[in-house]
Amino acid sequence: MPVVEIYTSPFCGYCHAAKRLLKQKGVAFTEIDVMQHPERKPEMINRANGGRTVPQIFIDGKHMGGCDDLHALDRQGGLDPLLKA
Repeated sequence: MPVVEIYTSPFCGYCHAAKRLLKQKGVAFTEIDVMQHPERKPEMINRANGGRTVPQIFIDGKHMGGCDDLHALDRQGGLDPLLKA
């Protein structure tokens, strides 16, 4: 099973939508709440090549982007193969 990490904040609707999709796929993920752990936000920005908004999603260390990117990847049929790797 791949390692899935998602940087979030509790009041972000896009974060909830991305987590919902991952849960529907039966994928375990590590959630990093940048409001609860603000010291992790610079790490997120660095890993996301300057991305400052949440969610920022990583699969096996590879940056997938945000919620819209994750859903687009799923619609194109590219998400399931990554999650089954």
